[in-house]
Amino acid sequence: MKSFLLSCAFSICASPLLAQDQMTLLLDWFVNPDHGPVIIAQEMGFFTDYGLNVEVIAPANPSDPPKLVAAGRADLAISYQPQLHLQVHEGLPLLRVGTLVATPLNCLLTLAEGPIASPADLKGGKVGFSVGGVEEAVLGHVLKTHGLTLDDVELVNVNWSLSPSLMSGQVDAVIGAFRNFELNQMDIEGVPGQCFYVEEEGLPSYDELIYVAHAETMDVDMIRRFLQATEKATQFIINHPQQSWEIFAGTAPELSDELNQRAWADTLPRFALRPAAMDNGRYAAFEAFLHDAGLIPHVNPVQKIAFDVTAQ
Repeated sequence: MKSFLLSCAFSICASPLLAQDQMTLLLDWFVNPDHGPVIIAQEMGFFTDYGLNVEVIAPANPSDPPKLVAAGRADLAISYQPQLHLQVHEGLPLLRVGTLVATPLNCLLTLAEGPIASPADLKGGKVGFSVGGVEEAVLGHVLKTHGLTLDDVELVNVNWSLSPSLMSGQVDAVIGAFRNFELNQMDIEGVPGQCFYVEEEGLPSYDELIYVAHAETMDVDMIRRFLQATEKATQFIINHPQQSWEIFAGTAPELSDELNQRAWADTLPRFALRPAAMDNGRYAAFEAFLHDAGLIPHVNPVQKIAFDVTAQ
């Protein structure tokens, strides 16, 4: 009997590890502190703990990831809640399945020492933007709370050059700037900025960064395990902010600079502590906002926008 048990133990030890599920995640942009839980889960082996081998890919074009998931060429993509609402109305078979950054990062950014003390001061001024549609609606809503409309400002497409266009005087403000990056970038450059936070200007709050999956072909069990791993990573980040920063920054030389370190500290409290948790009211409110702004033809039920993996 003893020899049989020893034989079984040897067999178990000598056998190869069980195969892990392969998963592809497309980032929304190049690796940056916004992706902290994903990178820490990868580096700490948390994905492996949940039986996953996750391939993390940065896109060549930031608008591609949701489209690639919709085309069945990736399992998950990091995207933005505001854009998801529009993409669903465009017919893309996408659903939100988890949250990465649970608060807005977007803000209306101006010079701290400039003439704009309030959005009301933008009457007759120029406002830069990168992506039309949602950003224009957000700006319009902010201006409305201060008695202005989009007709009172000149919109300037500055592509992705938000803070440079503001610092150079090309525009008086920019919409779509991230408070954890552009504010720090400007401060480092010696040209401090100030943010008017969209959620404090009457806009319904929303999840800035989310995970989206194909509505019809997603593997719910695999996604659930992915979210468990990133939740474990978020807990580690919260409990060990300096150690987690060092792990993150050590993954690529370009990440270990002052801007990324500042952005890491500012992003840390915004990570979703429960990435799988679903807030139906938040998605319903933002869908209604987009409808009121004339960006969508009708109001979709939340079930067409987001999926609660914890309900399965």
